Amino acid sequence: MKEIILASGSPRRKEILQWANIPFAVKIPETDESHPPGLSPEQVAVHIARNKAWAVNKMPGHKKAVTSLHSRPVLAADTIVVLDDEIIGKPADRNDAITILQKLSGKKHRVITGVVILYKGSEIVFADITEVEFYKLSIQQIEYYIDNYKPFDKAGAYAIQEWIGVVGIKSINGDFYNVMGLPVSRVLIALKELEY
Repeated sequence: MKEIILASGSPRRKEILQWANIPFAVKIPETDESHPPGLSPEQVAVHIARNKAWAVNKMPGHKKAVTSLHSRPVLAADTIVVLDDEIIGKPADRNDAITILQKLSGKKHRVITGVVILYKGSEIVFADITEVEFYKLSIQQIEYYIDNYKPFDKAGAYAIQEWIGVVGIKSINGDFYNVMGLPVSRVLIALKELEY
């Protein structure tokens, strides 16, 4: 497979692409992660991913690269956590992380990743949904995880591949890698559809 552009600085997304042997170059766009009111959670994730993808195509200082960017697929993704109908973003601080994990404790929530791939005027858009259920977490477990793993850059204040996922997750229905931040098998299928 030829190289794609990853519109993300996420270490998890980079790792997943490496595991899948998808060559990539990283372009980190500066984007506003707000969204219009009235969107469904799936639409929110796609909206933010689309902004990231298009921001890469318009990045200032990369005029010479714009042609080559159009000749390679641009992949962008955004992952959100949804409990009932509440979108839970990244924690603001330690106390917020504790509050978030207490909310998720003993309950099922959805992890939604919006994916947008731009290539030669085409746009592939989809949202992947995984249902995750936590065991009841003690405050000691929550504080240990937060203090040792510092999940402040993660939606829902956790990473499934870390300690909290090993000891705290009761069940998962859907793509594990979607919870990490990228439903890579669907991305591969999409890239094949583009005949890239």
